[in-house]
Amino acid sequence: MTENVWDYPRPPRVEPSGEHVTVELGGIVIVDTTTSLRVLETSHPPTYYLPRRDLAPGVLEPSAARQTFCEFKGLATYGTLRAGNRVEVDVAWWYDEPTAGFAALVDHIALYPGRMDGCYVDGERVEPQAGGFYGGWITSRVAGPFKGAPGTRGW
Repeated sequence: MTENVWDYPRPPRVEPSGEHVTVELGGIVIVDTTTSLRVLETSHPPTYYLPRRDLAPGVLEPSAARQTFCEFKGLATYGTLRAGNRVEVDVAWWYDEPTAGFAALVDHIALYPGRMDGCYVDGERVEPQAGGFYGGWITSRVAGPFKGAPGTRGW
């Protein structure tokens, strides 16, 4: 079944996902989980939030330099991922104290799929959301058009 991102709500919704999600960086599988969360927001492909417990040990370190604020989820902290011969600075983010409607995101991280070797949902390689700001994961399961490409920031 295909989901149209224009049917997703605003403010966004968090929902559990039983899909098999894997992430590779530096030639190493750094995440392998079937208990991720999806954040669904109008005009965006889903952003997957991955349980910290399913992250390979030692690959995540907090970045002191970057934080952002989401009008819905609150203050995000960023982190660097290191695996194999790869280092990706400020590629992951999380909410230590999200707003009430997003409490499920505690102990989960999101990441930019375009900066990984590969991200996979049920074996399908993810296409990253366009632009460098959003972290959506595009699969054959979702239909756009998607916010993120040039000219779409004001949508």
